[in-house]
Amino acid sequence: MEISQWLHYGLNYPILFIVLISVLVFVHEFGHYWVARRCGVKIEKFSIGFGPELFGWNDGHGTRWCFALLPLGGFVKMYGDANPASAPDKDKVTHMTEEEKKIAFFFQPVAKRAAIVFAGPLANYVFAWVVLAIIFMTMGQPFTKPIVHSLIEGKPAAQAGMQIGDDITAIDDTHITRFEELQQYVRLRPGAHVVLTVQRGAETKTIPVDLLRDNMRDRFGEDHPIGMLGIEATGLSYIKRDPFSAVYYAVGETLNFSKVTLTAMGQIVMGERSTSELGGPLRIAQMSGEMAEEGFVPWLILMVLISVNLGLINLFPIPVLDGGHLAFYAFEALRGKPMSLEFQETGYRIGTGLVLCLMVFAFWNDLVSLKVIKYLVNLVS
Repeated sequence: MEISQWLHYGLNYPILFIVLISVLVFVHEFGHYWVARRCGVKIEKFSIGFGPELFGWNDGHGTRWCFALLPLGGFVKMYGDANPASAPDKDKVTHMTEEEKKIAFFFQPVAKRAAIVFAGPLANYVFAWVVLAIIFMTMGQPFTKPIVHSLIEGKPAAQAGMQIGDDITAIDDTHITRFEELQQYVRLRPGAHVVLTVQRGAETKTIPVDLLRDNMRDRFGEDHPIGMLGIEATGLSYIKRDPFSAVYYAVGETLNFSKVTLTAMGQIVMGERSTSELGGPLRIAQMSGEMAEEGFVPWLILMVLISVNLGLINLFPIPVLDGGHLAFYAFEALRGKPMSLEFQETGYRIGTGLVLCLMVFAFWNDLVSLKVIKYLVNLVS
């Protein structure tokens, strides 16, 4: 690789990655910040990134806004928090005055605390809805009719008796209106048995199909199992939506993204997919750079996907994530009193350990998929 290419990748890709992650982190944390302020909670610090502060400023409400050295996340530190994970400061909360309790997060009613925590993931979804809606109104939404244009000989669809001109309306009772929806469903289910509902002329038919288990090589050179039906459709077009329908379809797309992500993660947990598919910051950085080279809109679509995943993963009931906080508040609402500080502290420690392990594992996958480990081994062997 030439020096100019190294400079291109080494300068452009990290910058694009930092911009992408910083925007999404800001969106997420601003959701927490905005609702917290509306609930009367004092915000001590709003940080993009972790570690030592690079630069920042104080606003008129006493909040420190700053950018930190490690741009892999961020946090909003509220009054009474002990750390960026919003674990309560045991010493501080046990010695607060009544006036201080009014502006402390820990002493807010459980409904307010739940709203503040939920606002972060919700902000990521709202961001995705807005961006997709704008794209659908200006560029248009990709739309291919789910009508069989051709059949690949010897593949499942042809073997099951499907015919050219069949209009596929559902798969496994999941209604579809676009060929793209069918592709997503099929690719996630290699080797699965599915039932297609097709409109053939005036007749409605149900056709059982055993999907083929195929492999797809991604941009990192990794092979992943995918399902194959063996049909082709034509007539890709971009339909521009009015504002109301654009929002409707944007919400639908983000919910579909979430469903696909949960399905894939479930398959990884069950051993149906390889854990090598879990990517970390290095792969996101590479994808960010490559999508930016394809154009601003593809880069925005990637940002939407990551925003949805960020919002979704933060809702997992793991202490230290927003979902873990919400789980604590659900128990509190049922019990009529908060969980003990000791119990919450233990939960946050366990959650932090789990998240760190997952981050290390994803980072290792990045090093392997990007051939960094192989390169280092070759250097010493």
